[in-house]
Amino acid sequence: MWRTRAAAACVICRSLANSSCGIKRKSPLQNLHLVSRSIHHPYYPSAKFQRPPLRISIQQFSSLNRLPLHKTKLLNVKHGYQSHRNFWLARLASRLLRIRYLILGSAVGGGYTAKKTYEQWKDMIPDLEDYKWIVPDFIWELDELVDIEKLLKALPDADDLAKLMPDFDKIGESLASLKGFLSPGYNLVSEVIGASDLLLLLGSPGETAFRATDQGYDNDKQFKKVSDKEKIDQLQEELLRTQLKYQRMLERLEKENKELRKLVLQRDDKGIHQRKLKKSLIDMYSEVLDILSDYDASYNTQDHLPRVVVVGDQSAGKTSVLEMIAQARIFPRGSGEMMTRSPVKVTLSEGPHHVALFKDSSREFDLTKEEDLAALRNEIEIRMRNSVKEGCTVSTETISLSVKGPGLQRMVLVDLPGVISTVTSGMAPDTKETIFSISKAYMQNPNAIILCIQDGSVDAERSIVTDLVSQMDPQGKRTIFVLTKVDLAEKNVASPNRIQQIIEGKLFPMKALGYFAVVTGKGNSSESIESIKEYEEEFFQNSKLLKTSMLKAHQVTTKNLSLAVSDCFWKMVRESVEQQADAFKATRFNLETEWKNNYPRLRELDRNELFEKAKNEILDEVISLTQVTPKHWEEMLEKTLWERVSTHVIENIYLPAAQTANSGTFNTTVDIKLKQWTDKQLPNKAVEVAWETLQEEFSRFMTEKKGKEHDDIFDKLKQAVKEETIKRHKWNERAEDSLRVIQHNALEDRSISDKQQWDAAIHFMEETLQSRLKDTESVIEDMVGPDWKKRWLHWVGRTKEQNIRNETKNELEKLIKCNEDHPAYLANDEVTTVRKNLEARGVAVDPCLIKDTWHQIYRRYFLKSALNHCNLCRRGFYYYQRHFVDSELECNDIVLFWRIQRMLAITANTLRQQLTNTEVRRLEKNVKEVLEDFAEDNEKKVMLLTGKRVQLAEDLKKVREIQEKLEAFIEALHQEK
Repeated sequence: MWRTRAAAACVICRSLANSSCGIKRKSPLQNLHLVSRSIHHPYYPSAKFQRPPLRISIQQFSSLNRLPLHKTKLLNVKHGYQSHRNFWLARLASRLLRIRYLILGSAVGGGYTAKKTYEQWKDMIPDLEDYKWIVPDFIWELDELVDIEKLLKALPDADDLAKLMPDFDKIGESLASLKGFLSPGYNLVSEVIGASDLLLLLGSPGETAFRATDQGYDNDKQFKKVSDKEKIDQLQEELLRTQLKYQRMLERLEKENKELRKLVLQRDDKGIHQRKLKKSLIDMYSEVLDILSDYDASYNTQDHLPRVVVVGDQSAGKTSVLEMIAQARIFPRGSGEMMTRSPVKVTLSEGPHHVALFKDSSREFDLTKEEDLAALRNEIEIRMRNSVKEGCTVSTETISLSVKGPGLQRMVLVDLPGVISTVTSGMAPDTKETIFSISKAYMQNPNAIILCIQDGSVDAERSIVTDLVSQMDPQGKRTIFVLTKVDLAEKNVASPNRIQQIIEGKLFPMKALGYFAVVTGKGNSSESIESIKEYEEEFFQNSKLLKTSMLKAHQVTTKNLSLAVSDCFWKMVRESVEQQADAFKATRFNLETEWKNNYPRLRELDRNELFEKAKNEILDEVISLTQVTPKHWEEMLEKTLWERVSTHVIENIYLPAAQTANSGTFNTTVDIKLKQWTDKQLPNKAVEVAWETLQEEFSRFMTEKKGKEHDDIFDKLKQAVKEETIKRHKWNERAEDSLRVIQHNALEDRSISDKQQWDAAIHFMEETLQSRLKDTESVIEDMVGPDWKKRWLHWVGRTKEQNIRNETKNELEKLIKCNEDHPAYLANDEVTTVRKNLEARGVAVDPCLIKDTWHQIYRRYFLKSALNHCNLCRRGFYYYQRHFVDSELECNDIVLFWRIQRMLAITANTLRQQLTNTEVRRLEKNVKEVLEDFAEDNEKKVMLLTGKRVQLAEDLKKVREIQEKLEAFIEALHQEK
């Protein structure tokens, strides 16, 4: 009976074992029998047959195992077995169900434990996405350079590959035989910690560079609890050696990466791949900043685009840090004096050659050559000094420099003048305040990355810039702190813990995203970048600060600094550039609305377009000079020339000759004086008159308003062009020599051919003499005062001097009436007689006053006589043809004026020909040169083309250009991401 029940239990256990799924391992029948014996069977004498149970892991059963649900049939009755009772089957089923729940719970608990262990391990390993920069960019472009389809066709089939693959079933059996591979052991934890520290040492950019490996250090603390001090020191030294080993490997890989990227960037030049290179992302961004630097923010459009602002105390090492980032000694250096006198914007980008160039120049400086480096430093110094206004020490004008080279981190940095505490001799009194205002203007940009440079070799209490930075960024959300000259600090500082406090941000009253310690050389300006790198690496390799864990591996070297700064810069760009693009879009809408309301019928022409329009108008007006008629030129020249020479002709030629006794002496005197005048003065005067006439006509065309089409916005520019052209234009010097010969021949001719010319000469003489007579009477009236008629009508009187001169005039007129042929000068006895006669009437007079009054009285008398003589000579042409033979009439003065008139006409004709054939063309050429010079001088255009309309159009153009470039930059940024 007992054997019958045992046999039935064995049958059930066998069916249970055979129905187990997921277990390939076969259990012996003995084991299954023992398991079945472990189940409670009623009426089973367990004490008699009890054996020690075999230890079998419950994990070999799966939660998917199911027991057979059909009824188990017992042995036949005819074999000697009978069923005792039918309740044992239900009890057996309930116990088997309990075993399934135990197996299911164990499986769920094991799976949860495995998942939790996996998550812990996953958190311990850094995010490898941040290390994609290690892989060269051309790897990501392989799909463009390599035909993947051809490669896939060339690969063998799956069946062929399956034959070459190893037997994974055997490998699975080998792995299944390993025990405890999920339990975290010390060796595996140590490897993870080492890998994490190694990745941090490799210079991971951005937030990874600033994250401290808290989990790694917690594991180190646990390891220290189970190890003695010597073991810890030994492991730390071994870890440092490993880190330096991988650091050297990384540098070697970076060097190879540089060479590869250089080859890729040069592939177009060598003709390997004929593909046009796109403009780099950083160059696109730098163009936007350059446009913004020239933009006049008269509409409150603020520049909040990110840039790296480098600030620090004077001589703190700002320039050295920038040169290490740019990998070239590009800045002028000085011992203790201020070298950075204006902001310098440096755009770093990657390129095949290490070169530098200015924004407004096409010259490239090869930074691998010492001659070009010296020329670049000299050029920067010259630009700084030229930007500084007289009476100032620093300037707000920004110098834009672009540096390209293989392996350079892409970013935009602005080097500001060093902050000073005392204004020394030779500086402007407001130098300190100006530097503070420049620094605040750049740092108040909420999207600017502040690179705070602090000298580690001086006392922290002497720092000025840290207080300024803490005011501008109190939370330290966009500040990176850099401690320079750490080698001197380690040597001079008595307590190394002070350096640790600085790097941990506990000493200075400021917060920062990250803290870095760098060494930028030994203080020798002739050191190369490579030697500085080697010295920095050697210092930190042997530094106690790193060995004693006062400094972390990711907080040292300028290489890690440049990577972190570049990553922070691009992170800030990605976060803020779209917001700035929206701001400029709104500004553009406001400007366009203002233009439509104020200038609805005018095109939106900016300053350059307006200049081109004005240029065309000016050139058209210059061409109009060639359309002036010859008659108009000659009339203007003849009239202006006579106005200039008439005084000399009357006073120095005609009047002296007219005082002679006979006609022979008259002609001789006239010929001599005309010859002297022609040789010395007349040609020069004629050229001056011609040049002034050309200026007047040019000015008339430039300033003449042309009705409704006239735009007064060009008046200032036209005036400046006219003045500059006149200043540059020089008359042909050879014109005077040829003109002298022509004028001399014209004055030598005395033959009047017809009566018409004779009458014209008389008319010309009368007009000239009447004009002089009128001027003389006006002078006499001013001398003697108003006559009795004006005194009664206008109630004016004479002064005492006028009364004296009036009495003198009356006395001298009596003298002329007594002697109508009186000479032009008074004799001394006549002066005495006149003075005594006046004294007799109670008028005290000076002899000089008598002579002055006589000159005007006699001049009036002579001009009246000459006019009377002109009337007599009107009928004297017949006597002139007979050379005045048998006639008392002499008209030599008419001949003189005819000679003068003819000389004026010939001179005017000659000058007109020279004007139209030569000088107008040269003037047009000068105008074009002036316009070209003005077009290149932006300051000149800004000064000459002013007004609200011009400013509005200029701002509208700038905002549109900025918005378009920002949108293109954002699109390229998304594509790169």
